[in-house]
Amino acid sequence: MIGLWDTTGNEVVKALAAERRSAGGVASGLALTLVSVVEEKQVREAEAAATIAASAHPCRLLIVVRSDLEGRSRLDAEIVVGGRLGPAEAVVMRMYGRLALHAESVVMPLLAPDVPVVTWWHSAPPDVIANDFLGVVADRRITDSKLAVDPVAALKQRALDYAPGDTDLTWTRITLWRTLVAGAFDTTEERVTGATVIAPGDDPTAALMCGWLKSRLGIEPVWEKTDRAPRMHSVELQCANGDCVSVTRDEGTALFSRTGQEPRYMPLPKRPVGDELAEELRRLDPDQIYGEALGAMAGMKDLDQKPPMRVHVWKDPALAARAGDEAAMAGPGGSAA
Repeated sequence: MIGLWDTTGNEVVKALAAERRSAGGVASGLALTLVSVVEEKQVREAEAAATIAASAHPCRLLIVVRSDLEGRSRLDAEIVVGGRLGPAEAVVMRMYGRLALHAESVVMPLLAPDVPVVTWWHSAPPDVIANDFLGVVADRRITDSKLAVDPVAALKQRALDYAPGDTDLTWTRITLWRTLVAGAFDTTEERVTGATVIAPGDDPTAALMCGWLKSRLGIEPVWEKTDRAPRMHSVELQCANGDCVSVTRDEGTALFSRTGQEPRYMPLPKRPVGDELAEELRRLDPDQIYGEALGAMAGMKDLDQKPPMRVHVWKDPALAARAGDEAAMAGPGGSAA
């Protein structure tokens, strides 16, 4: 590992090149550049997840930590090639002051040539991705609505701000659920007339599951909200012939039952973030099925028809926060001193 403190972007580029030369074959065959935007307390989580993902997709990992926007501009960097992060080239950049608002000035020269760019926010997702240049330059953009204060509202915001190439780890978390539900109809063509999803009221996976069922089956699922389970508990489908198909979570497994058949247990493990990230990195083209499910959940149509490219819209969060503080000090109808 190489540590550079109070350095410049140019020095980071030179240090990475030197470390790649010394690492030799470890640094060859990169599949993509993964830009991760995280908060300081989540850096180790992001590294652990990227290590799992890099075992399937060797990548250049650029972790951007924005801190202390009001302080002096400074860049600290750690460079790791191979080592604890497996088959990945990693640069952890802690940016302070105004530099943190222009992270692209450091990140752009570090992008691996001739490979796709994926930006992953391992933090509360931005309301408008176009405000972050690191999202604008990416071929794919991965958010995680679960990390927002209001996960379901954040998922609806993803529909409002959607562009082809976007995805959310909430979608990945229902992959196994979707597989089990879809597999129930491999041997029948019975029409589904209704569906019930039992889950907590703040569970974004339940919201997206309802959207997927609506977009695929043309029905209006019922979300039965409950506090009995910390996350989505079960999905039940009613068929036109009176049959009922249900999938119920049970401590790492799913009880699959269907009218007229013996119930059986199927695997339904809770996967680490690294496995979820690796799944999303398997495809670098727009996920049309996700777009349809997201649109159905939010009551919006033709999300896949939106332009895939964004234009960067500059927004200074430091000035916005300062304006908000002044408005709060002024109070209703007043002005700040």
